Amino acid sequence: MTDDTFSLFRVLAIITWIGVPLYAAIVRGRLYAIFSAVILTFALPSSLILHSRLREFLSADLTPLLDLVFVYSMAAAGIQLAHLVRARMRGSIFRWLISVPAQTFIAGGMLATPWLILLLPIRLLLGWLSWETALSAWTLVEALPVLVAILSIATSMTTRFETVRFRLSQQGPDKIQRVPVERFRGRDPEPLLDRPLRVVQLTDTHLGPWQSVSRLHDRITQLVSREPDLVLLTGDFLTMESMGSPGCLEEALAPLAPIADRCAAIFGNHDHEAPDHVRDAMRNVGIQLLIDDEACFQTPIGSVQIVGADYVNKGRRAHLDELLRRFPRRHEHLRLLLLHDPSAFHAVPEDEVDLVLSGHTHGGQIGLVSLGIDWTVLSGTRWPDQGLFARGASRLYVHRGTGFYGFPLRVGVPAEFSILEISPI
Repeated sequence: MTDDTFSLFRVLAIITWIGVPLYAAIVRGRLYAIFSAVILTFALPSSLILHSRLREFLSADLTPLLDLVFVYSMAAAGIQLAHLVRARMRGSIFRWLISVPAQTFIAGGMLATPWLILLLPIRLLLGWLSWETALSAWTLVEALPVLVAILSIATSMTTRFETVRFRLSQQGPDKIQRVPVERFRGRDPEPLLDRPLRVVQLTDTHLGPWQSVSRLHDRITQLVSREPDLVLLTGDFLTMESMGSPGCLEEALAPLAPIADRCAAIFGNHDHEAPDHVRDAMRNVGIQLLIDDEACFQTPIGSVQIVGADYVNKGRRAHLDELLRRFPRRHEHLRLLLLHDPSAFHAVPEDEVDLVLSGHTHGGQIGLVSLGIDWTVLSGTRWPDQGLFARGASRLYVHRGTGFYGFPLRVGVPAEFSILEISPI
């Protein structure tokens, strides 16, 4: 039975590896076929290698269980990727029995590939020295990405409320650099002497397998109960599943309807894949969608001007120069810019805005933020990953996002569920 199950895993891997991209190419088109082929090519070889090595390491009593776990995970991955060919939102049973194990399996394989390559010289050395016991134990080190993927389910599913406090300024460094904020997690801080601007930012909600409509609806309801002055939505609301389910975004955003006159939104990059879906949801809930446009609000701390930039991939400097010239700073208004991709902060004219709010990076998605360390895989790159950054008189706040898309897990970078308390200049 064990050998049959072992063979079944390899057969399922080959069928999925070849069959899903072929099915996608016939039914959906070349783009998703290429995407699925790349994902599988990056994840499956390491999964096959780890499966074989773990079978050699474990006792004969545990091998059948290992085989069943790998067979089930491989079958779930094949079903999940095939389902995305005709994607739509699914119920909780499908999400928990198929989507979650499938994406955990794929994430583990994707993490394992570079890890196995990095550790290969040590394996070759141990083999050359014929240190069989050490070589067998080394398998546990090689299998760490699988454990990381499993543990990251909790990071991907859970959130803890935060209050984030920072102060704007008329001066700052010449080059973009991280500056500190005050974060209060799981507790309410003492009120400030001077009333701050209270902002809820929603970004990268990515309705899909890890973010159901009811889950996002409940999160927004909790945030609205905090009585924010403004709710600002900075793009990327959908995934392939939710793009195939018209009306789901409107249902999720429904708690914003009673305070829609305090809300504004922009497009992210993925919103251009289903613009009518997003436009309809915003219109029906009553939220102003700012596509290279502005809106002004009266708040308890005074007048606020919000300029919303559409997502563009090229010509960002010219795009932002023209946008901010068209909507110049208003007298005695706090000036905010909604800009989905924080890397475009490099192209924002110096000192033209007080605060930029961005998302897009999912906080870096892989890092050590859960440990209280501001390091992610994006640290040191041109993408500000999460938190507050300064350049001159302008500040940039990068929200970690509510969901995620693409790489199928958050690893050490939890979603953000916060209210920003911003002390003006």
